[in-house]
Amino acid sequence: MKSLRRQRLQLLLVLSLFAAPVLVGIVLVALGWMPGTRSYGLPILPQRSIASVPVHLDNGQPFAWRDRSFHWTLVALPGPDCADRCLRALDMMHRARITLNQHSDQLRLLYLGAPPQGDQARMLMQPWSIARTSSHAFDDLRPSRRDSMAAVLVMPDGVALTHYPAGFDPQGLKKDLQKVIK
Repeated sequence: MKSLRRQRLQLLLVLSLFAAPVLVGIVLVALGWMPGTRSYGLPILPQRSIASVPVHLDNGQPFAWRDRSFHWTLVALPGPDCADRCLRALDMMHRARITLNQHSDQLRLLYLGAPPQGDQARMLMQPWSIARTSSHAFDDLRPSRRDSMAAVLVMPDGVALTHYPAGFDPQGLKKDLQKVIK
């Protein structure tokens, strides 16, 4: 009788050795921890598809969110009166794209709003596609402070993945881009 009880106890002990890591993993995920997924931007939850949001480039052509060439899109969302800080943020986003080296062509830069004015602004806006939309899909992500800039990283299938609010860390954006674009 004692040996049967001992065998059952040993079996439960062996089963618990296999079940414990699974249970710990479930608890950690339920608490919001995900290994190796540190992002410097804020996740857009629930995720939203913006593939049907109508966006028109300055030349009148529609912008296609879904891209067969598997391009990611970094959308710049300016606040009112884009000036010095806004232009610095645009420059830093462009520089983050450059650091992708041979993969930089996998990231499209889209400026969504009225373009800034001035000679310096025209020069900084050269790598950006300037566009407008009548949709309110980005209103909750766009900064309301004067001379500020936010950004949204959009996956190739048109799903908005990460939001970088006004005052975001450009080095963090660069690290996030290097993680997703390989």
